[in-house]
Amino acid sequence: MLKAMEEVWEGRTFCLSLPLEYPGGSKLNPRRKPPRIFPTVRENGCLTCNFIMSEGRHDGTDVVNDDVAILSLQYSSHWDAFSHYGSLFDADGDGIAEIVYYNGFSGADTIVTQADDASATRQMCALALGVENIAASGVQGRGVLVDLRAVLGDERTLVGYETLSWIMRVQNVQVEEGDILCLHTGFAQKVIESGLNPDHRTLHESCVALDGRDRALLDWIDRSGLAAIVADNYAVEGGPYDDLQGHVARMPLHEHCLFKLGIPLAELWHLSPLAEWLRLHGRTRFLLTAPPIRLTGAVGAPVTGVATV
Repeated sequence: MLKAMEEVWEGRTFCLSLPLEYPGGSKLNPRRKPPRIFPTVRENGCLTCNFIMSEGRHDGTDVVNDDVAILSLQYSSHWDAFSHYGSLFDADGDGIAEIVYYNGFSGADTIVTQADDASATRQMCALALGVENIAASGVQGRGVLVDLRAVLGDERTLVGYETLSWIMRVQNVQVEEGDILCLHTGFAQKVIESGLNPDHRTLHESCVALDGRDRALLDWIDRSGLAAIVADNYAVEGGPYDDLQGHVARMPLHEHCLFKLGIPLAELWHLSPLAEWLRLHGRTRFLLTAPPIRLTGAVGAPVTGVATV
């Protein structure tokens, strides 16, 4: 943290999150829906929307609005909790693979569901490894940005360790233990420019993503001592990969970080304005403050990250 504070030279801040209504629609992921906001309902059945509190009882001038939101927690800029991604793994050595999450938590110990009669669906709760643990830790430290877009442009490119390390040398990026690695690809900027109407095929065929199949990249992440990885693209890595053979993860970087190492992943951040400013000023490091909302039992949560330079 003290090293992160040393990166604050000007006291200027950058908001690193997309507005929660972005990317717009559900074409990028049909399971995740844009947020909807409703007024709350008062005891008398009135909506708390331009609600005059006096209601004829007194001469008060108070007018109030109160709302409730329904949103997919990983729709826009967000953190993935460790309960977001597990693996089928023979943890007890009996020859049978079972659902396991980070630090050996079983599927039954981690995720529970129960009927929700009010919505005719099932409620879900992460008993262990919920996103509230990330929120409680503070999530504040030194961010280090690698500007992949500045070198590789907007073409769809999968980046392994060799290319990543080369770009880091070119940009004089140094990553130390405890740093938060931020990867600028330009994807979120394209989402913003789409104006809530993204062409999912164009987006999925654009911009840089890490190649989670690259063993050297995974080994480097292991050795680096990173506290977290942040990207402005959809999943940090370019998977799911259809060319992987055998009983293996289709999202190997997710498995490696969230399941094996305990390194949180963050996705769909808006890094372009920060990346441009850092590039113009010859810098790569900054103070990053980015706790998710503290929602107990959630497997991911929105975040409004702030970079201070």
